[in-house]
Amino acid sequence: MFDGISCGRLALERVGLPVEQYDAFEIDRYAITVSKKNFPDIVHHGNVFDGDFQKFQGYDLLLGGSPCTYWSVAKQNRETTTDGMGFQLFMEYVRALKESQCRYFLYENNNSIHQNIKQEISKRLGVEPIMINSALVSAQNRKRCYWTNIPHVTQPEDQGILLKDVIEDAIPWQDKSYCMTARYSGAVISNTLERKQRTMVAVPVYGAAQRGRCLDTGQTKQYLELRDDEKSNCLTTVQKDSLICKPVRIGAYGKGGQGQRIYSVVGKSITLSANGGGQGAKTGLYKMDLPDGDYIIRKLTPVEAERLQTLPDNYTEGISNTQRYKCIGNGWTVDVIAHILKGLI
Repeated sequence: MFDGISCGRLALERVGLPVEQYDAFEIDRYAITVSKKNFPDIVHHGNVFDGDFQKFQGYDLLLGGSPCTYWSVAKQNRETTTDGMGFQLFMEYVRALKESQCRYFLYENNNSIHQNIKQEISKRLGVEPIMINSALVSAQNRKRCYWTNIPHVTQPEDQGILLKDVIEDAIPWQDKSYCMTARYSGAVISNTLERKQRTMVAVPVYGAAQRGRCLDTGQTKQYLELRDDEKSNCLTTVQKDSLICKPVRIGAYGKGGQGQRIYSVVGKSITLSANGGGQGAKTGLYKMDLPDGDYIIRKLTPVEAERLQTLPDNYTEGISNTQRYKCIGNGWTVDVIAHILKGLI
């Protein structure tokens, strides 16, 4: 139900549970494109309102998470009672569970939905929600509630994965990203710095070249020469004439906390913290070896966004980046679902 890009199928595969048949209800054509690319054997049925779920009697598992758009705290005048479209969509999940008589079920939704809604979901499904933050198994803060009758569900162990572990060529402003949402494609720097959403990362831009300079002794010594105008050097047939330099975290001491990290001075300092202290005073320590430079702030790449959801690299490749971000933001953190599904083993 509400299959999206089939994160549930991927989680089943990841945990090693064999799948004889997987049927999906989804209406977003871009999500379906991604699903078909990765799992051509999935049978797609379209709109949940048109579903005849009695034909699925004998199936073992019902997965789903109805759209939280109508219940989200980001939506003005969000629904807080059971008389809106949000609850109608959820009731299709309930209908599917009753008609199919699946042995096990797993339903997911946002932790921030109104308590009235949470209570009604619990009442209809007969179980209380388990809140799991994706931060335990990924580099993303993402609190979600899971209603399930799968046994032995516990909190995952913290894997210690940070944002720096998933980005490709940039410097993170924080240890964990903000929650990946379907609207990430419209991210700007103020979202991150002021509204605490839609994580941005900093990419250093230094045009540089490796030059050989003649010394007074007659010897030639190689130097790294940086530009200060944010331009690259002229492209030539010599590869070292046009290089890119970036700030590098070159070490740490102690536990490697924010005040214990050591950086090259190429680039701006990391964000200052009001909670000063430690040898690095919450700014980090800097090795003085190269002149200062500038950052360009950029959005996460689609691959980095996939890594936040513990998807394989390029899982959503084949549609536009805008749609990739949307599909990823609407999806599940696969390793959280896999952790829950382990109870079926």
